[in-house]
Amino acid sequence: MSEKEIHKYKTWQIWLLAARPKTLWAGIIPVIVGTAMALEARKFHMVSFLATVAGAVLIQVGTNFANDLFDFQKGADNEGRKGPMRVTQARLVTPHQMKVATTTVFLLAFLVGIYLVWRAGWPILIIGLLSILFAVLYTGGPFPLGYMGLGDILVLIFFGPVAVGGTYYIFAGQINRAVVLAGFALGMIATAILIVNNLRDMESDRKSGKKTLAVRFGAGFAKAEYLVMICGAMLLPIIIYFVEGRHGWAILAVLYIFPAIPVIRKVFTVADGHVLNDALAGTARLMAVFGFLFSLGWLL
Repeated sequence: MSEKEIHKYKTWQIWLLAARPKTLWAGIIPVIVGTAMALEARKFHMVSFLATVAGAVLIQVGTNFANDLFDFQKGADNEGRKGPMRVTQARLVTPHQMKVATTTVFLLAFLVGIYLVWRAGWPILIIGLLSILFAVLYTGGPFPLGYMGLGDILVLIFFGPVAVGGTYYIFAGQINRAVVLAGFALGMIATAILIVNNLRDMESDRKSGKKTLAVRFGAGFAKAEYLVMICGAMLLPIIIYFVEGRHGWAILAVLYIFPAIPVIRKVFTVADGHVLNDALAGTARLMAVFGFLFSLGWLL
């Protein structure tokens, strides 16, 4: 990027780009679902809810900042990538500035977490510390987990049962089977978001040595995995109803499959990076749709 192009961005625009606001639903929706399930159980505390949302968003932003920095340093983000602009690679910020910003955001998340630990105890401390640790190790360190093909399982767990279960635990002091299953549904959709990202970046990831599952097993595998994640999430509200024998209205979440159909079609039929960017954003919206429908149904 030329100096002239760099100077056209204002500081707040640069950091907004780095935060990747379209991805923040992946952190917020599990909190909303966990809160709805706690609210139905008559366990709710407004300050804890606000702190949990803030902590989730800060960890997500910190993860995005760390990814921006480490993928640039490892060569995965370069001028040939098909995805949206990454600010370190585009020289909008220096690696040192991004390192300071990443540390600052995670420190803020830790400070918010102190209140949640005071409210709910040591399990939340463990969840918070592990979330920050794996956010860094995902693309950082000598053995970055995302470069070893472990990103899918990490996203499934941490954006799923850990996020939903942790939120519910903050309010209720316990978790149950339905909370865990609902968490896996959201984790599957969050994993689908990552799959589209990896499918789009296969070429640049392969060149940089980033061995995602898409790189290891090919585009066909990634597309099949995407379909399994989307359809698996659709089945889980039904399983919850049959297992629990109540909350049948939560099956409303199954309706998310209708807006999912055109997104699935894009993933299966298009290789163009710009279209896959749309599919990635569309999958993030599906997570929001699923989460809101499930929460509404759970409260009915």
